[in-house]
This record gives sequence, C-alpha cells and structure tokens, in this order.
Amino acid sequence: MNENNRERPWYRQAAEVIPRHAYLKFVGTTTFISVFFVAYFYLLKDPAYPVTVMPRIWLDHLIGFQPLSLPFYLSLWFYVSLPPALLATRRELVDYAMSMAGTCLVGLIIFYFWPTAVPVAHIDWALYPDVDFLKNMDASGNACPSLHVATAVFSGIWLHYLLRRFGAPLWIVLCNWIWCAGIVYSALALRQHVALDVLAGLVLGGLAAYLSLRKSQSRDVFY
Repeated sequence: MNENNRERPWYRQAAEVIPRHAYLKFVGTTTFISVFFVAYFYLLKDPAYPVTVMPRIWLDHLIGFQPLSLPFYLSLWFYVSLPPALLATRRELVDYAMSMAGTCLVGLIIFYFWPTAVPVAHIDWALYPDVDFLKNMDASGNACPSLHVATAVFSGIWLHYLLRRFGAPLWIVLCNWIWCAGIVYSALALRQHVALDVLAGLVLGGLAAYLSLRKSQSRDVFY
C-alpha cells in the first residue's frame, strides 16, 4: 500500500473501492448464491446415498437452544457479500470467486458421497415460528461440514485481511470477528448443526481462506 493510501482514512479507501466493478460484484454475488442454493437443495432433497446422523458431543450439551440467535444466522448472506464488495481489481474478484466456489464445491462433493443430517432436537418448533420457518426451508441434511460456518470463516478471514489493508482501527476488526463468531454460534444454538459439523466447517473455511490469501499475496496485488 502506498503512502497516499496510508494517509487517507480507512473508510474513505473502502468507500472508493466499493463502486469499482459494481456490476460484476452485484451480478457475480447474486448468481453465485443462486447457483449454490440450486445445488444445495438438490442434494438436500435427493441424497444419492443413505444419510448418516451426526453424533452429539460434549460441546453440543454446553450450548443451549437460543432462538434469539436467528438474526446472526440469517446475516450470513449479507456477510459473505462484504469481502467481494471491498476488492479493488477484476483479478482479485475472479480469484476470490474461484476460491469461494472451490470451498463450496468441496462441501457439496462431500454431501453427495456422504450425506449427513443432524439428530432430531426435541423442541416444539411451533413455539418458535421464525425458527420453524427456517427448519422448513433448510432441513437437517447437508450437515457435515457446515458450509454455513465454512463460508462465514472464509469471509471473516478475508475481511480481516482487507480491513487491515485499509488500516481499519482495532474495534472494526474486532467487530468483524464478533459477527463471524455470532454466525458460527448460531449454527449450534439454532440446532442447525452439531459441534462436529461446525468444527469441520471451521477447518474447511480456514484452510480455503489461507490458501486463497497466500495465492493473492504472492501476486502482490495492491491498488
């Protein structure tokens, strides 16, 4: 990053980057999410092999059901749109999209060859209509690894990198990780996933982000 960028406030740098390739960012993100959902729900409704029910471990018993975490869970779809919005060049956008697509593809391939589901939670969902709606839309399949967690962690690591590149203050960086942690927590608190699903998602998302950032930094792409 050059000295002129260092002298400008981080939020001005971010504001200048967001409109760059705006059409590509909007269309690309929308298309990617749409294609992902088609593949995801296809595998969810029509698994090719017998479904394995994931076991609960001690961590699952420590985290109670918390319907108030639903906004965190749903916020993922806005959260994952932030890193591409803050990318400056077309090459960065393409590389990022390919890395995110690869992350999701790994998860979908696992779902195809090893379909999994979370165990039944003995909760009267009628008492929680908002969560019940989520359960009806996103059934208990495609559990491990949690792509909800994997994409949140992938996005969180990239946001950390981009915020540091802009020179954002520590409290903004911490807000990013609190948001990311809230999404991860919500996957357990809403009984959408068990701890093993989440741990697998953490590994998948973290490894994919590390490899993609390593590739990006090796090219020395700055704006």
